[in-house]
Amino acid sequence: MKNITIADVAKHANISKSTVSQYLNKRYEYMSEKTRKKIEETIKELNYEPNIIARSLKQKSTFTVGVVVANILHTFSTQIIRAIENYFYQQGFHIIVCNADDEPKKEKKYIEMLRAKQVDGIIIFPTGGNLDLYKRMKRDRFPIVFMDRTIKDLDIATVMLDNQLAAQLAIDHFVEKGYKNIAIVTTSIIRSISPRVERIRGYKDTLESYGIQIKTDYIKTADLKKISAELSELFDLKKPPDAILAGNDIVLNEVLRYMKKYDLKIPEDAAIIGIDEVPFANFYTPTITTVKQPTIEMANRAAELLLSQINKAGEIDTSVHRFKPTLLPRSSG
Repeated sequence: MKNITIADVAKHANISKSTVSQYLNKRYEYMSEKTRKKIEETIKELNYEPNIIARSLKQKSTFTVGVVVANILHTFSTQIIRAIENYFYQQGFHIIVCNADDEPKKEKKYIEMLRAKQVDGIIIFPTGGNLDLYKRMKRDRFPIVFMDRTIKDLDIATVMLDNQLAAQLAIDHFVEKGYKNIAIVTTSIIRSISPRVERIRGYKDTLESYGIQIKTDYIKTADLKKISAELSELFDLKKPPDAILAGNDIVLNEVLRYMKKYDLKIPEDAAIIGIDEVPFANFYTPTITTVKQPTIEMANRAAELLLSQINKAGEIDTSVHRFKPTLLPRSSG
């Protein structure tokens, strides 16, 4: 059976090949609505399928971008991926998603694989453990955008939350409710992963602004498997905290699981606020106060920055784009 080509579509619709090409590249402004509809109907009638490989060779683009996520288990990560996919789908691109599990070696292999597949650019939630690789990509002028985490002195376009403000909103809310013995629990700060470090800094600065003493016993950072043990240390203190700020959604899950296991009441035994909105926040008992990131806006900005580099549109933006969080007050704190 003969493969249908652009020439066949053009001949059948009695229009030029260049007009069909413009249609396939979604440049609809170059044709009338009548012509657009005619091409659409002809493509359906002939069952034409574009030759993606030929298109890639002609335009020197694979119309594919990579997304390397530090940890795909985070609700934030999945929301960002969904929004990035939606943005690039509308631009005629596909995305390849890779999960690094916060392991630099795994991240390095995925980045090398994506570049071998000649993706047009990569959005990375950097582990922070591949500085030489990031520098080489920048030196190669390869389109790259960091998401969620920044690395000093690399001058790579970055999209992330105002993490200190996120912690401040939570601590402000606790203090307004009368809590003073406030703890913060985050996952490990090995490699100084910026959101975690910044949220701890925001926690400390806000407590100091209220004249509340910072207690090192109330600051817990650990790998996920050790969070439960860290919580036990908190509640075994002579003066355990009456409020806990969970540094991200995964920590929040561990805190809620621990409270349930040991029959601790929220907010009576400890008030809880989590950074990152979670799907169950509205129907958990009690409902959970969270600090929400504007994920769609953040994803769109990262995608815009990457596409601008891919299209070589003007001077490359290497700045850090910070987005403001929002407190969603509920019953847990």
